[in-house]
Amino acid sequence: MSAVTATRTWVRICAIGDLEVERGRAALHGDVQVALFLLRDGTVHAVSNRDPYSSAQVISRGIVGTKGDAPTVASPMYKQVFDLRTGSCLEAHGKDPRPLQVWPVARRGDDIYLRWEE
Repeated sequence: MSAVTATRTWVRICAIGDLEVERGRAALHGDVQVALFLLRDGTVHAVSNRDPYSSAQVISRGIVGTKGDAPTVASPMYKQVFDLRTGSCLEAHGKDPRPLQVWPVARRGDDIYLRWEE
């Protein structure tokens, strides 16, 4: 039996100018929707745009905030709160915690890249 090896590569996803501070933006890579968030300190976070509770592609429309030192996004559907750094659900509102997928982000000049695994 042979093992399948995943290929990791950096993929340009958008320009920094396409993002607004503390406003989510959705991007499409293949058939995967990614929610991108530019924070006030200049960091960019990339998480799945798919809400794990409703299955709707809405996380990019969530409310950006903080919980302790964690930058967060609250889903616009049922208001679960997720850590933008790890994807962990910090407030599940009585449901089982479900995480968001996250991607490492790099900035090269004015371009934003995600580390993608094929």
